[in-house]
Amino acid sequence: MKKEIHPKNYRPVIFLDNSSKARFLINSVVTTKENGKWTDGKEYPLYHIEISSASHPFYTGSETIIDTAGRVEKFKARAATTKAKKAKISKV
Repeated sequence: MKKEIHPKNYRPVIFLDNSSKARFLINSVVTTKENGKWTDGKEYPLYHIEISSASHPFYTGSETIIDTAGRVEKFKARAATTKAKKAKISKV
């Protein structure tokens, strides 16, 4: 690897998938607030992610809904509002 081409904070980071609890140790520059222990007994910065290859439907073959911030409900509310507006316009 060439020297002086990576940022100063380029280091190994543990990425923890919140939905499947899978963990990956990857070099990154992401800012973290906590540390976690890896299988080698060393501590590394820990970063939580919502979805990864361990939980994504494309890779797992199973269809799951991951709703972290009420996004599904917000979408359904918008869709219902749109349907109501279209029904009102078609009656006129």
